[in-house]
Amino acid sequence: MSHPSPPTSTLVLVNLPASILCGIDLLTFTTTLNFLGIKNLPAGFHFLFTSPSASLSLRDGFWFHIPPTFPPSSPPIIFRKWDTETEQLIPCSQDEGWGYVNEKGGAQVVYEKYLTPYRQSAGASTSDDNDSKEGAWEYLTQHVKAGLLTRFTKGEDWTISSASSGLQDRDEIPGLSHKEVENVIGEEKELEMLGIDLKRTWREGAVGRERTEGARDRSWLLGDVVARQEGESQGGWGDVILGQMEVCFLMVLTLANYSCLEEWKRILAMVLTCEKAVQERPSFFAEVLRLLKRQLERVDDVEGGLFDMSDDGGSFLKALLKGFKRVLEQSTKDKNAGVDEVKEEFDNVEQWVREQYRWELGDEFARSGMLELEDGEMVEMETAEMEGEDESGEYAPVVVEL
Repeated sequence: MSHPSPPTSTLVLVNLPASILCGIDLLTFTTTLNFLGIKNLPAGFHFLFTSPSASLSLRDGFWFHIPPTFPPSSPPIIFRKWDTETEQLIPCSQDEGWGYVNEKGGAQVVYEKYLTPYRQSAGASTSDDNDSKEGAWEYLTQHVKAGLLTRFTKGEDWTISSASSGLQDRDEIPGLSHKEVENVIGEEKELEMLGIDLKRTWREGAVGRERTEGARDRSWLLGDVVARQEGESQGGWGDVILGQMEVCFLMVLTLANYSCLEEWKRILAMVLTCEKAVQERPSFFAEVLRLLKRQLERVDDVEGGLFDMSDDGGSFLKALLKGFKRVLEQSTKDKNAGVDEVKEEFDNVEQWVREQYRWELGDEFARSGMLELEDGEMVEMETAEMEGEDESGEYAPVVVEL
């Protein structure tokens, strides 16, 4: 049976109750009785999530895709319906969805009265405003692909919740054991991570110097991860890693998913500790740094402080950036022109963290000096706080022949 299509790409949410938390991409809001979905959806990948209450930490969501081109007479329309038992949105057939639309007065009435235009800010804004907004959704999903979402969510429905977890993170969800999670919310979907093992960063069978170099320079691990996902890649070298980095960050941003945070950290810990690969794949590393800067610009949007960028909480990322800077400085000394693009992007990241968090990524800092007390007395002070980060001069590592 044919139905009159809406004039633009549309998402219709059947039987969605009022006063629940709902989010589309970077915008979060509370539903009303007159909210039945979203219209004017732009092309690309989108993520919608819900939670029965804004006070609950558990959220469920799903990814969906709007094609860049489609017949003007039949723009895509996606239906989802609210399941009162599970309190989440589940797939809905076209017939059931259109039946609901007809109950509400038909396609034109629903489109004009019950659907809200897609936007990424709470106030009234134009599409141009959203496009120019730094860190907008489209800039955070440039490497997301359908194959990646199917592999990552282990299904064609592309669903994920706050409690979904990769196998390697399943026993580390703060406050809840895996068994307790199952008892409270049932069996949760397992996520398919990239299999980054930071405890073994060398090839099987490696011994001696090769193993030592693999521990210091994770270029082999990076190449191995990319090779294992070769069938999924539809873009340039390493696009799978960039896409995984984007999806994981956004799942932390929208769902506060702990396992995705851990995967995001593993990706950075692998990429930012490479040396040889920087010279071999400079465009990949430049893109990683561009993406990292975009993501850091959205860190304050994460609820619950999962991305703590204080001196203590940010030590993980700060240490990685300091180490990567030393790699780039060494490449500059070796007159490797191929890393110029990487260095330029790193300078942008360095400037941003310096302005936002007052991070100093260089190795120049004072270990001792004179400190003036409140009464004017001058005393000599010495600090050992930076010893762990100082790898130059007398603190440089030494290779010992055994």
